[in-house]
Amino acid sequence: MTSHQSTQTMKPATAAKKLGVYLPATPAEFQEGVVTRAELNELQANPPEWLRALRENGPHPRPVVAARLGVSIAGLARGGVTEALTTGQIQEIKDAGPEWLAKERATQAEVRKEAARLRQRDAEKAAGAES
Repeated sequence: MTSHQSTQTMKPATAAKKLGVYLPATPAEFQEGVVTRAELNELQANPPEWLRALRENGPHPRPVVAARLGVSIAGLARGGVTEALTTGQIQEIKDAGPEWLAKERATQAEVRKEAARLRQRDAEKAAGAES
């Protein structure tokens, strides 16, 4: 019995998410078609000019905006940022240093610290169970 592999495809929204770009800012042919796994791999390995420009200048999707500001996506929403932002807009927020940004960065730092503590605790438990 022979097995043949079917071509794995994904919706443009999924491909845009994997590429870290804002779907409405992509070219129409990207938005309207389907993307195969091979095409996605090619876009990641050899990004065309439009993809390089989007990654550099934006507009960026919320996960990218949150990462560049050092906050969570929920922290963005609490700060009133609900739209995709360009690199310049992100820099303006950083330069302005609003109170909500400092608060959300502190919250994010606490979350990371707690996650690291829990990982350490679990690693110690696992090491103790192996003894």
